[in-house]
Amino acid sequence: MNPHTYTFHVNGMHCKGCVLLTETELKNDPPVPSAKSDLKTKSVEIQGEFGGMGPDAIAGELSKLLSQHSLSTEAEQTKIRWSEFKMAIPIALGFVALFILLQKLGIVNLIRGGNVTYGTAFVIGIVASLSTCMAVVGGLLLSMSATFAREGDAVRPQLLFHLGRIISFFILGGVIGAAGSVFQLGSIGIFVLGMAIGLVMLVLGLNLLEIFGWTKRFQPSMPKFLSKRMLGVTELNHTLTPALVGIVTFFLPCGFTQSMQIYTLSTGSFLTGGLTMLSFALGTLPVLALVSFSSMSIKDSPKAGIFFKSAGLIVILFAIFNILNSLAAIGWIAPLFSL
Repeated sequence: MNPHTYTFHVNGMHCKGCVLLTETELKNDPPVPSAKSDLKTKSVEIQGEFGGMGPDAIAGELSKLLSQHSLSTEAEQTKIRWSEFKMAIPIALGFVALFILLQKLGIVNLIRGGNVTYGTAFVIGIVASLSTCMAVVGGLLLSMSATFAREGDAVRPQLLFHLGRIISFFILGGVIGAAGSVFQLGSIGIFVLGMAIGLVMLVLGLNLLEIFGWTKRFQPSMPKFLSKRMLGVTELNHTLTPALVGIVTFFLPCGFTQSMQIYTLSTGSFLTGGLTMLSFALGTLPVLALVSFSSMSIKDSPKAGIFFKSAGLIVILFAIFNILNSLAAIGWIAPLFSL
């Protein structure tokens, strides 16, 4: 019997990572041999046999397979909550005021001479871990946690995952940094990379605001076929699988991670590159640990909209700082901070 084709709307889909996660989790269910998601329409096309169930019932059953999303037969009503900006803007401006104060006092130089310092990487890691772009890593972690919890092993896999992730980010970040030393980037190359980081972060910040749907198309991601192979690691049942999954997260489609990887390439140093990615990984650790040990997420909070808009504004300001510092590094404008 030929399988039937159904199209469902995906509630909570925000980025290309959501597309990958939705397809992977649905195809892990035997009745679903094929699933293809579309970020533009926020939908998924599914082929399968469901024993005469109606579309609403099928959507309800398949939603149980998803760790971060849900399916429905009607499109999700997306309404921009402008009132949330009343709190988000003061929070973001307060953060910027503190940031500038620390710069002037010389206590924490988050931006120095156009470079992304370890403090910057750590803060970006915190924002990334709380953003919707971490849906893939969070979903991957939750699925792995559930698998091992069923076998009565709940703590050791979590520790191995986080340990593997932190160590791999240092080593692989160092490799990228060392690779950058093979070909020395001139001032133009550094300028281009700096602008690339700033533009990537600008897109990420705009996506967090949930105002312009078209910006999601420009969010960077790995090739789909490669990301799917990375997510397939969770199907392995081995003692070291959690650590391997932690290593895999270095390659998954998270725009924040990729912006840090681009910068790391420009360092030309194994140690600097490794410490930059290590700082970023440590920034993501608290929230990922919370997700893995208590299955909690900021997205379920009633204040999630305020948080995402605050984070989006902060990321946009980081992007502007980075772009201006890139322009200053090449001598087109005066330095933003004289330290």
